[in-house]
Amino acid sequence: MSNKDLWRLSATETAARTTAGDITATAAVDAAIARMETVNPALNAVVVSLAESARARAAALDKARADGAPCGPLHGVPVTIKINVDQAGEATSNGVVALKDMIAPANAPLVDNLLNAGAVVIGRTNTPEFSFRADTDNPLHGRTRNPWGDHLSPGGSSGGAGSAVAAGIGALAHGNDIGGSLRFPAAANGVVTIKPGMGRVPAYNPSQTAERGMLSQAMSVQGLIARSAADLHLSMPSMIRTDPRDPYHVPLDWKGAPLDGPIKVGFTKETYEFDLHPEVSRALDLARDALVDAGYQVEEVEPPMLREIGIEGYRTLMGEAKALMEADIRAKGSATIQAVFDEYYAQFPPYEGTELLQMMAKRSYYARVWSEFLATYPLVLTPFLPQPFFRPDRDTEGAEGMREVMGGSLWSYSMNYIGLPAANVPALLADLPAGPTPVNVQIVARRWREDLAVDASIAIESRLDTLSEALWSRMG
Repeated sequence: MSNKDLWRLSATETAARTTAGDITATAAVDAAIARMETVNPALNAVVVSLAESARARAAALDKARADGAPCGPLHGVPVTIKINVDQAGEATSNGVVALKDMIAPANAPLVDNLLNAGAVVIGRTNTPEFSFRADTDNPLHGRTRNPWGDHLSPGGSSGGAGSAVAAGIGALAHGNDIGGSLRFPAAANGVVTIKPGMGRVPAYNPSQTAERGMLSQAMSVQGLIARSAADLHLSMPSMIRTDPRDPYHVPLDWKGAPLDGPIKVGFTKETYEFDLHPEVSRALDLARDALVDAGYQVEEVEPPMLREIGIEGYRTLMGEAKALMEADIRAKGSATIQAVFDEYYAQFPPYEGTELLQMMAKRSYYARVWSEFLATYPLVLTPFLPQPFFRPDRDTEGAEGMREVMGGSLWSYSMNYIGLPAANVPALLADLPAGPTPVNVQIVARRWREDLAVDASIAIESRLDTLSEALWSRMG
């Protein structure tokens, strides 16, 4: 492989080769920056290039290695950071024009964790305003495009991250997820992620002037998007390192104890009142067969109370958002994001007052129901969306558009509400009239067992392969 093609390497391959001395961190980073400069103008996934500082850091890593310093697990791996998380000296704009000059005084814990592991940040990726859409566009940086084509949204809110890593701009992309913001971009761009459970990755922005709402603290998590499921096993142990600035972080090891016997996987195609597209059904069958071939015991199940959890959870989140974010959205948001929130409120009427407090308390009941269910089935293979991924701006097209984007996403935000880990992995590339469309499936895991969901993703990927080569052949 020539130096110019090093951007094709996974994070695992890159770290192994830089640590062994087969390639330098400088070569790996230069290749990723060259790829970024080639494809990003058409995608607008990375909205702040950090090429100059990335090259300086790579050179410093090479010197440290030459001087005998130990290499971190992500030595020389190019990564991106989403613009809603603090990186010292950079604006944490969150896609909002009024926040374009809010410069972070220090790094968020996850940025420090990645840097301490040897990663190199090459750029910052786009998000919608307030990071609160399943699509990625904003008045500050503009629209991010999906590398598969303009027939597909790149997803949101970590749409820049998903588009970047799929296109070969860095082997890992940071993102976060309060209702699907890691998994929507993974599904849209045909890449893989794990939404960690509550408390797994330390979270804090030094630039913040107030604490987030209690439900946001419980539902929002930090994570990574990758092209290879194995890269999550490499990188997430660094992401979850404890930081005293997050007093609720849970300092558990990444990998838990092995389970006895074949792992039981609950399998469902349930999408409630939403029609299941034939290609989504086929993707689920392919994923199921891959798990059976890998030795998992797959059984059809009826998931407990999923629809109630999803609808009530999102109405509760909207209640907190209306109480705590409404003033900023109206004062600082564009007409587009205000209209999107109006439609959120129409489709998910916010709980308020005493009822809001009661529904926040009811989270524990729903979490207990699923905890008991997962005692029998440590993993559950589910749809992510009932239909293949939607087109750009679909959530701005009134009630029908919002129903497709968020109404059908019960399997997404329900897992945030009860704080469970959920992986998202591609199972096929559908040949649809609009154009080639990745179709991902979701794997829900027991609390604290993200590793089991990643193991299952690797089993699916091992049989069905990644979509990277097909995408890069199209992109040229």
